[in-house]
Amino acid sequence: MSLFYSPNPNASLLLNPSSISVPTPTKPHFASPPQLSHHHLLYSSPISNRSSLVLRFSSLSDMDSTSGQSLYPLHRTKTIHLVRHAQGIHNVEGEKDYNAYLSEELFDACLTPLGWQQVDNLRKHVQERGLNKKIELVITSPLLRTMQTAVGVFGGEGYTDGIEAPPLMVANAGESNRPAISSLNCPPFVAVELCREHLGVHPCDRRRSINEYRPLFPAIDFSLIENDADILWTADVREENQDVAARGQKFLSWLWTRKEKEIAVVTHSGFLYHTLSAFGNDCHPSVKCEICTHFNNCELRSVVVIDRSMMGSDPATTNYPGKIPAGLDLPSDVAQEKHPEMGVSN
Repeated sequence: MSLFYSPNPNASLLLNPSSISVPTPTKPHFASPPQLSHHHLLYSSPISNRSSLVLRFSSLSDMDSTSGQSLYPLHRTKTIHLVRHAQGIHNVEGEKDYNAYLSEELFDACLTPLGWQQVDNLRKHVQERGLNKKIELVITSPLLRTMQTAVGVFGGEGYTDGIEAPPLMVANAGESNRPAISSLNCPPFVAVELCREHLGVHPCDRRRSINEYRPLFPAIDFSLIENDADILWTADVREENQDVAARGQKFLSWLWTRKEKEIAVVTHSGFLYHTLSAFGNDCHPSVKCEICTHFNNCELRSVVVIDRSMMGSDPATTNYPGKIPAGLDLPSDVAQEKHPEMGVSN
């Protein structure tokens, strides 16, 4: 199935950061990712036991129907594993009383004991499916609950003192009552601000300073975060849904600039929901619902990003040119076109 989205049905939507509206000065600003021209995205995913799906940026005018198949060269794709963080203390308190989201006691919410059980179960699933051997990079939102989830699911085994490599997480980080997690035999981890939750008002979505995080998560790379303090979160203005969606498109555009082919992204419910809600408008309603449904805590959905342009794709690594050694190999149908007089008459 192919899912197309464009804000203008008569024009293609290009993933060019300059074409995405920037929030007004009263709202947080992010550094723009490198500019990409004529770049499109497609997502194809078997999600758990669900049927596979495809999402593609394009013009609505070139839609064939709500059914069909698409074929793309493998080297023009990236596989992305999207994960919502496990249960945090804010999820529990907020479901009991929505006003609890305004409480400073939930500042930079950590995982609950139940959340850590969810992490352990997802980790088991990832290993059983062999994803831990395929993923080349883990990107995480720089909040406590997402980093705890990321290292718990995709990190190495228990950390042992004396090992030269720093741990991904030290023991009892964020009052987790968990042992240290090793950075050996696992992909690199990078913290990225663009995939944070809604910014503003809710203290649970305000991060600590990066200098506070570094001792807790020594092997996570925080170099892409420009400011030590959280200058994006404001106490009196909550980020609008459309601004979260625009930020999500910037994140996806930036993601394509990475060299890695298989990437895990650990982020938040609101960010995922508003980023993905732009897709599926040309599909069967059940498929649209599948794409836009809120993620459960610690849910994983795998998708494929497609480059439909000639920009930014790596050379093919599995293709083989053939004709080695060279020899005559003109196909019969081509030969008939080249010499129509030799064709068989009816």
